[in-house]
Amino acid sequence: MHAIAIHGGAGAVPRASLAAEREARYRAGLERALDAGYALLEAGGSALDAVCAAVRLLEDDASFNAGHGAALTRDGAAELDAAIMDGRQMRAGAVASLRHVKNPIELARHVMEKSRHVLLVGAGAEEFALEQGLTLVPNQYFRTAERLEQLDAEQRGTRVSDLVPPAAQGTVGAVARDAAGNLAAATSTGGMTNKRPGRVGDSPIIGAGTYAKNGVCAVSATGHGEYFIRAVAAHHVCAAVEHRGLTLEAAVAELLHQVLPALGGDGGLIALDHAGRIVMDFSTEGMFRGARDSNGRRDIAIY
Repeated sequence: MHAIAIHGGAGAVPRASLAAEREARYRAGLERALDAGYALLEAGGSALDAVCAAVRLLEDDASFNAGHGAALTRDGAAELDAAIMDGRQMRAGAVASLRHVKNPIELARHVMEKSRHVLLVGAGAEEFALEQGLTLVPNQYFRTAERLEQLDAEQRGTRVSDLVPPAAQGTVGAVARDAAGNLAAATSTGGMTNKRPGRVGDSPIIGAGTYAKNGVCAVSATGHGEYFIRAVAAHHVCAAVEHRGLTLEAAVAELLHQVLPALGGDGGLIALDHAGRIVMDFSTEGMFRGARDSNGRRDIAIY
């Protein structure tokens, strides 16, 4: 049994404002990423390869808030975060506050596989990217006209405050199980529109936005990162399955509909368990998502 699920952010676009052309663009991007990850699994590839490939394609798609098309800081720059986790050995790699790495998920994987660290940030992370021969680009590459418009609207219409942050604008992620039973999770994001430079959300924090453990589950989260960090959301789900005997569906529902609301947060999760059963749940109006498995399932959905 092999399976993969992906997400492109929760609560990003209200149903009433999503034009048909834009919806088609989102769906096409999700399909490309989902099918690319699944093709690797179908060919006998690893769960790690599958989640990395899917997230990399979402980073390259300007429709989503990761890589090209990322949300912008209050200074108009893109700062990117990503993480990947291997459930087989519980290895992990993460990067944060990147300004020039074209595909942050690739650097996160290099941190996991080519360094003795888990999390690298800022200039140190980008120096490591140079050493590893990864593609670096000008920060302008990430900035799109749509994101500049969103930043302008946020700054004109909302008081800039660290205590009342603007709504999150989505994240991308993937979880997979390969034919050998190995699990993996990957998440990448540009963070929040109008965020303070240097802000880091839950995506690169292992156990908050990203987590995987063989025999239990793999999780990738999307939403207002500060709440997911405080709830240690991804680990909460896996711990509920492993130590309390909850089904994955019940564990995800508890986190999204009880734990996060009690803190004032919302968002969404994709997760799969040791058998490849997929759960995709959210407490926002919608979540861009897709799932595919070797039993014939292939779903793309937004609301």
